[in-house]
Amino acid sequence: MNSQAFFDEVRKQFGKLKASQVQGFEIILNAAAHLPRSHQAYLLATAWHETARTMQPARETLAKTDESAVNKLERAWKAGKLKWVKTPYWRFDSQGKTWLGRGYVQLTHRDNYQKAAALVGADLLGNPDLAMRADIAAKVLVEGSSIGMFTGKKLSDYLPGDYRGARRVINGLDKADTISSYASAFERALQAAGVSSGIKTPTKPPPAPTARSGGGKAAAQTGAGVALTGVGLWAAMKWAEIEAWFAGWWPF
Repeated sequence: MNSQAFFDEVRKQFGKLKASQVQGFEIILNAAAHLPRSHQAYLLATAWHETARTMQPARETLAKTDESAVNKLERAWKAGKLKWVKTPYWRFDSQGKTWLGRGYVQLTHRDNYQKAAALVGADLLGNPDLAMRADIAAKVLVEGSSIGMFTGKKLSDYLPGDYRGARRVINGLDKADTISSYASAFERALQAAGVSSGIKTPTKPPPAPTARSGGGKAAAQTGAGVALTGVGLWAAMKWAEIEAWFAGWWPF
């Protein structure tokens, strides 16, 4: 990837970048390098939105400390501004830990921290603040989005082709159009940097062998063998078609 070309295009789209923003881009791109271009673009767009463009792991409400975030969330809860929240997950538990949102994507609830810990190999239950470490936050974003950990929807359900719908991987259709526009801009930057689409064009299966004319019993047996081979190839092709068909927050 041509990093200079990538950042030149990003600056053209979004203006000047701080060193910390550049670092954030690089960390996420490194974690997502194995994914198709559209997936990389959408992950960057998600982080750009969720971190308020800082590209650094963020604590929910963008607070500097857990205590400050908990207080903000509690006030909002009591004011009736968080009607969709069934359980105030941010409250400190008996061990003094809070399971509020952290990272490049807002990882919330103890159960989700447990899932993410197993996914990325970090002790997020013992120390949930590890979700604020950039390398770990990037893994949570990339791997969680790829397998559908957050909502049950995964990137490959929508991409390539549907940046708006891909918001369902993270949070319904909240700000879907805005994030879609970011993703399109980041894909242009990735394309300028020489990142391929990563989409493989299926190759056509070889043609079935054609029986040669001939006489006698041997020719008949050869013809039968060719016929069976043709049927086998047809069946394999149809099964491949069948398999392919089956395969196919913060409001303040």
